[in-house]
Amino acid sequence: MDAANEVRIDRVVDARGSFCPGPLMELIRAVKESQVGDVLAVLSTESGSARDVPAWAQKAGHEFIGVFEKDGYNEIVVRKAR
Repeated sequence: MDAANEVRIDRVVDARGSFCPGPLMELIRAVKESQVGDVLAVLSTESGSARDVPAWAQKAGHEFIGVFEKDGYNEIVVRKAR
């Protein structure tokens, strides 16, 4: 079992098919609408998201949980910290 299956996901942002910086921008919008402590997962087929989202989470002060490879896309999980 991976960490994505061990944590409760509060909101899923399906950005599959979006191009850079689409997945990150959709995640940022969702984080702004969420409560502190919420766990969000962005689904992305855009390869740069696996680098961009963790870097953004660290810069923005949110907890990066992980990047999990799925069938043809990544599930990138963060927890809103502030």
